[in-house]
Amino acid sequence: MKNDINVIHEGSEKEPLTFAEKNHFLYLKQKAMLDTFLAHGAITQAEHDKSLHDLTVKMGEAEN
Repeated sequence: MKNDINVIHEGSEKEPLTFAEKNHFLYLKQKAMLDTFLAHGAITQAEHDKSLHDLTVKMGEAEN
């Protein structure tokens, strides 16, 4: 069974994901989790924004 990251990455059997690609997919998963917490009222908008900013900085992603 393939893991989620390899399902997203087509052709993964031929070319393994790079470290940067793995980190980017991890960032996307963690961002989606924060969005889910916000949608279900588990965190406030302020907590979401702070956590997303911290995640973005820590993982070296560009802020949109």
